[in-house]
Amino acid sequence: MFVLELTYTASTDRIDAALPEHIAWLDAHYASGVFLASGRKVPRDGGIILALGEDRSKMEEIAKSDPFTVAGVAEYTITEFLATKTVPALEQYRQTLPS
Repeated sequence: MFVLELTYTASTDRIDAALPEHIAWLDAHYASGVFLASGRKVPRDGGIILALGEDRSKMEEIAKSDPFTVAGVAEYTITEFLATKTVPALEQYRQTLPS
């Protein structure tokens, strides 16, 4: 599992201008089953996406395709983690530690 953290690098006006395309991009990745949750950070200086995947390079490709990245208004930090504990509703995403 991955945490994709966006940090805005431009004014709110530029972020808002790219927002409709960013939302469409999010919707496509939700539809494909890759994204589990997303939202703005508080204060509004970026966002967080919780994503499923086995391959870090695939997550890097996804981040590069974000309209925010393409427009040069955000940068990503990608953190991989093993979700070894979850609430029951997320049990299907629970992972095990490697032996």
